[in-house]
Amino acid sequence: MKTALVTGASRGIGCSIAKALAADGYNLHLICEKNVNLLSELKNRLEKEHCVSVKTYKADVSDYAALAEIFAGIRELDVLVNNAGISYVGLLSEMDIEDWTRIVSVNLNSVFYTSKLSVPIMLKKHSGSIINVSSVWGNVGASMEVAYSATKGGVNGFTKALAKELAPSGITVNAIACGFVDTDMNKNLSPDEVESVKEEIPANRLGVPEDISKAVMGLLKTSDYLTGQVITVDGGWT
Repeated sequence: MKTALVTGASRGIGCSIAKALAADGYNLHLICEKNVNLLSELKNRLEKEHCVSVKTYKADVSDYAALAEIFAGIRELDVLVNNAGISYVGLLSEMDIEDWTRIVSVNLNSVFYTSKLSVPIMLKKHSGSIINVSSVWGNVGASMEVAYSATKGGVNGFTKALAKELAPSGITVNAIACGFVDTDMNKNLSPDEVESVKEEIPANRLGVPEDISKAVMGLLKTSDYLTGQVITVDGGWT
């Protein structure tokens, strides 16, 4: 039985990914920072429905020491999904230094931390898959979301570079650049703003977390010759 670790797993995209992995028979390590009760409920449901082992952890993914403590207890790992992330909407000139540092730490540093900790485990089996949940704003940038765009652009570059480094070892590294997905991260938008975005999307609908979890499972089931890619899932939006 294979094992996967998912960050930011308590709700939204991370929760959907955890459900899809459990349904496919993966034992899980799930991390979140705040929604511990939701994560506990998810654990109980997945263990009952799919007869898999689910371990949950409360940790700030920008804290390397906290992650290292978690990974110290992990002996086998086939899949790492870096999903945890935060956003910031506002003018760059009005952004506090603390906010910049925080978003870089959560969105980008954490991907380095978890990958650094995962790779030695995967190397033992000469196989594994790292999937980074990114954003279309990492590809094209977004006004009023400069910091978020910069971190996701960093994730994309990190993905391509690490894929080249790990390909000889049988470990794939890919990213999924999400379009507008209907999650709590976008709850700051008004109904009119959401409708305006929807009108720009050729698929004529917003993305849902299941669109991303299906893409994750597709990457896990495809050829291991597919690596170093940033795959856009946005309904044809960008």
